[in-house]
Amino acid sequence: MNGTVGSVRPLLGAHFSIAGGLHKALVTAKKYGCTAVQIFTKNASTWKERILTNQDIEAFDRARQETRIVAIASHSAYLINLGSPEQKKFDLSCNALACEMARSFQLGIPWVVHHPGAHMGFGEVEGIIRIAQGINRVFNEDDGGGPLLLLETCAGQGTTLGHTFEQLASITEKVVRNERIGFCLDTCHIFAAGYDIRTEETYHETMNAFEKILGLDRLTLVHLNDAKRNLGSGIDRHHHIGKGKIGLKGFSLIMNDERLAHIPKILETPKKEGLIDWDRRNLKALRSLHKQDHP
Repeated sequence: MNGTVGSVRPLLGAHFSIAGGLHKALVTAKKYGCTAVQIFTKNASTWKERILTNQDIEAFDRARQETRIVAIASHSAYLINLGSPEQKKFDLSCNALACEMARSFQLGIPWVVHHPGAHMGFGEVEGIIRIAQGINRVFNEDDGGGPLLLLETCAGQGTTLGHTFEQLASITEKVVRNERIGFCLDTCHIFAAGYDIRTEETYHETMNAFEKILGLDRLTLVHLNDAKRNLGSGIDRHHHIGKGKIGLKGFSLIMNDERLAHIPKILETPKKEGLIDWDRRNLKALRSLHKQDHP
């Protein structure tokens, strides 16, 4: 089912800053010619929650109408760990994710990207059960009208879970309202976890495994990041498109896979370094790959 989709403008964007207001990220995305965007709805490195004002919501909605960017994802805070065996940390994490889901719902953001969690030495089985319990708790706190929660594929660093498709499937199976679960595939993370996408053969093996275990119909977002470390390293280090260990071929295969044509693709690569605007350069690289024909 792989084919050229060059005639269709891809849903492509990057993670942009909300400095100066949440709506600023959409304005920036438009300047880069983006058709999709990812944001934090608060400071991602603190437990302190952000309470949205009517002005915040109105400005965001106005920016969405003006930019016509509707493929918008938020990313949950880094401190959240639903796999934590510590009750206080678990409670804080559940509350933070519930607040993220509520803010995204207020802003009309359809997807919240979330790293499943880490078991902190208590083992994979216990960690998976704990994560599912946390998600169930979060879902039970709303009326079911919130955004999809996108579990992100992880690199396998430390005791993090979600670095195999089977782990993500196991978490999802234990979520009562799992129709509210989708998946975000991060290219750097799956590569670090041992899933190769550098050649046509290995790319199809990986995507076929995803289809079999998780289902491509539940793949909702893709993070496009090259990898600084080798295949199977378990180390999460993003690199510029074509500059890392994955290389341009892998991204060309993704950009021209007709099964993924409707799925928004987001850059999370390093930003400006020196005089180079890497977002612009990486977006240009991906757009150029999208135009190529593949047999």
